[in-house]
Amino acid sequence: MSGEKKVYGAIYTKGGDKGQTSLYDGVRVGKDDVRVDAYGTVDEMGAYLGFSRSFIEDEDLKQEILDIQNKLFVVNHNLATSDPEKITRHITEEDITVLEKLVDKYMEKAGDFEGFIINGTSPASGVLHIARTVCRRAERRIIALSREVEIDPLVIKFINRLSDVIYSFAKYSESQIIDVEWDKKLEFRG
Repeated sequence: MSGEKKVYGAIYTKGGDKGQTSLYDGVRVGKDDVRVDAYGTVDEMGAYLGFSRSFIEDEDLKQEILDIQNKLFVVNHNLATSDPEKITRHITEEDITVLEKLVDKYMEKAGDFEGFIINGTSPASGVLHIARTVCRRAERRIIALSREVEIDPLVIKFINRLSDVIYSFAKYSESQIIDVEWDKKLEFRG
């Protein structure tokens, strides 16, 4: 029956109509809860990483980004579960080591530079730099959450390393390196 749309069931539950949502372990919290803000920001970063893949031709880099996107579900499983006994998946030291190796690999591939560079000389690098800044915001949200509840220190460490990884991906994806000109005057080009 070509042309017919398969129906999978509604994704709307109406449970959030009053500003509440369910965590992975069924606990109801406000949609503005610091926990929801933390895992929502990680989700946003994952979306930007996915978007970046549409501009990347390097198959290894695309796969490494996809692997990271999968690992972000482990991060969010930790952040979105209020009962530590119900957390079934964890970030490991090996995950951190992989991120560190990725930083080394892509910074070497990108080449030497000194100082700050102007972001976004290619579509891929532009989106990756957005993902990097969202990663830093996610880290701030996770730190805020860790002041209220216990968060696995490896989750915090993973997100901290991940921003460096994304920076290395972005720098590698730049089409050119443009150094910051600190004293450059603005000019009207109209």
